[in-house]
Amino acid sequence: MEAAMVEAAAIEAPARRGRGTRRDAAAKPLGVPYILRGIPTYDVLSEENLGKIERAADRILAEVGIEFRDDPAALDHWKRAGATVEGVLVRFEPGMLREIVSSAPAVFTQHARNPANNVEIGGSAVVFSPAYGSPFVMDLDRGRRYGTLEDFRNFVRLAQASPWLHHSGGTICEPVDVPVNKRPLDMVYSHIRYSDRPFMGSITAEERAEDSIDMARILFGADFVDRNCVILGNVNVNSPLVWDGTMTRSLRAYARANQAAVIVPFILGGAMGPVTNAGAIAQSYAETLAGCALTQLERRGAPVIFGNFLSSMSLRSGSPTFGTPEPAIGSMVVGQLARRLGLPLRCAGNFSNSKLP
Repeated sequence: MEAAMVEAAAIEAPARRGRGTRRDAAAKPLGVPYILRGIPTYDVLSEENLGKIERAADRILAEVGIEFRDDPAALDHWKRAGATVEGVLVRFEPGMLREIVSSAPAVFTQHARNPANNVEIGGSAVVFSPAYGSPFVMDLDRGRRYGTLEDFRNFVRLAQASPWLHHSGGTICEPVDVPVNKRPLDMVYSHIRYSDRPFMGSITAEERAEDSIDMARILFGADFVDRNCVILGNVNVNSPLVWDGTMTRSLRAYARANQAAVIVPFILGGAMGPVTNAGAIAQSYAETLAGCALTQLERRGAPVIFGNFLSSMSLRSGSPTFGTPEPAIGSMVVGQLARRLGLPLRCAGNFSNSKLP
């Protein structure tokens, strides 16, 4: 009798676990490749005031100009396009850069290793990606410390597992235990190996950008890469009003391969730009527009993303104050300006002044 009861319990137990498993599966949120926004954008500025921002940026570009350092090929592009080039300083006629970027696509697809995870970039599509460029990591066992390659791999795995992220990102953390000359190869390989979502490549040297693209060619095939976007490169302006050769050479490498460069100035109001939001936005627009236009001079029709990183700082201590209202308002205005250009937008979220997670 006891044996029969034990046998019956053993038979019933898997059924109970099965129902629980089904309930858990039903409760688990299902991820989607990306979000399609169904609500209108929030427009902070009127068309009239957006025009004022554009005219202020045109004045910066025409009267002050932007330096393009250590990249003779970029200067040659500008000369052929009709810009005024004096040494490394380049000035642009009003409206010139907007005309050049008109050849960039308003919407494009970044292909993933798993086609079910392809993302649409631009238009009403919204793509969430992990944070970028953290020098430190923190966990409950070892606290705050420099990142390692194993940390990097774990973050890629977490991005793959999360139903709320659509992209595995780029430099999620800096793996300082790997030599610098080898580090980009390990990071790109980790994205390829531990995730089947879209990813970003290296931009810290032209050769590293080309290595990243070559790895993508191995994964997707050279012909496919030439016809489709499979990798992004996040390049930064050396604000105020300077493009370094490291960035422009990497930018051009991505554009040349028909891959998308993400053009991002880094402005802290009162340090690398005006203290007012309007002035900082005008400077950011000028810097970003110049980078976007350079991609089109390298390869007409190459995808490019109009990025921004506007924030403020304490003029007493000099420390960044990311959690203030100005960055959020600035991002919304830059979004309006990007839509006027017909370009996809990159912005940052979850700004915080918190000193602890």
